[in-house]
Amino acid sequence: MCWIDLVESKPRNTHFCFVHGRRKRRRRRQGQCEQSHTDLSIETRRQNLSSMDFSLCLSSPIISTLVHFLLVASLFCPVCSSDIGNIGNTPVANQTFKPQEEAHKMNIIRTRLQQINKPAVKTIQSPDGDVIDCVVSHQQPAFDHPMLKGHKPLDPPERPKGHNQMDMSENFQLWTMSGESCPEGTIPIRRTTEQDMLRASSVSRFGRKIRRRVRRDTNSNGHEHAVGYVSGEQYYGAKASINVWAPRVANQDEFSLSQMWVISGSFGDDLNTIESGWQVSPELYGDRYPRFFTYWTSDAYQATGCYNLLCSGFVQTNNRIAIGAAISPTSSYAGGQFDISLLIWKVISCSITKIDNIY
Repeated sequence: MCWIDLVESKPRNTHFCFVHGRRKRRRRRQGQCEQSHTDLSIETRRQNLSSMDFSLCLSSPIISTLVHFLLVASLFCPVCSSDIGNIGNTPVANQTFKPQEEAHKMNIIRTRLQQINKPAVKTIQSPDGDVIDCVVSHQQPAFDHPMLKGHKPLDPPERPKGHNQMDMSENFQLWTMSGESCPEGTIPIRRTTEQDMLRASSVSRFGRKIRRRVRRDTNSNGHEHAVGYVSGEQYYGAKASINVWAPRVANQDEFSLSQMWVISGSFGDDLNTIESGWQVSPELYGDRYPRFFTYWTSDAYQATGCYNLLCSGFVQTNNRIAIGAAISPTSSYAGGQFDISLLIWKVISCSITKIDNIY
């Protein structure tokens, strides 16, 4: 069994520089109609039709005949358009909106939201717009897993020697700034909204990474990485202090993150990971705040695992940290620097339960 813990470190004096790109605006050009041969002014009067003046740029007398034809034809066009609009629910040929598919998609979203959002004993409104639900610990999404049905979360284990919780602060998220907190026996969960799911590229894979071949190098599938890693036979824990920034993310489908990544297996289909850090992801969260996140998978991101608590499997015990909530404050260039410290360790003193190849 592995545990993830998160605390805020004291400010450090380190400087970072980000290079920002600029977007260029396109200018539209306006066309100009130049008179080439003849300026034709046409006045027509017909029964039940008011006079209409035209100033046209013509290059041939033939167009005069065409204009008269169009004027006659225009008398009947409103009637045709009106008749088409009154034919019940007849679909338009080039219509892209499909009500049945849209209704099916919304039903899937509502069902999924009922699975993710559990009944709350207390609700807290965060300044950034998030709603934090205080959910009874044994009712969290993790216990929807068939192998955890009927179980209750264990008490948090003792920290490894030399890592005293009393020396560190856990007040580093926006939702806690008002002094609100979740009562003992509950955990804070960021409420997932309908808009969160509608932003996803795939409703069926909401909260999951895109399936792709995992590589350890610094450039793959359009991703740019800066990676440092160690490998060996056995590890019983890892710790990382990560500087928190709010980098500029231009588009909704872009993201930026800094994380600790604990893995086992090869970089094939047997890859197991436990990941934690901060990320800026407009698609997942709908804004550009840096947010604390977790992720796990036991099959190289194919069918298992998810971000935060968006699926069953990850058990949370801390009632002061909301996974997926915004981090504040953040670092600034030539200004204050702020870190979060992550600690992942294996608990040896208790029994180990196998869940989807995750121990």
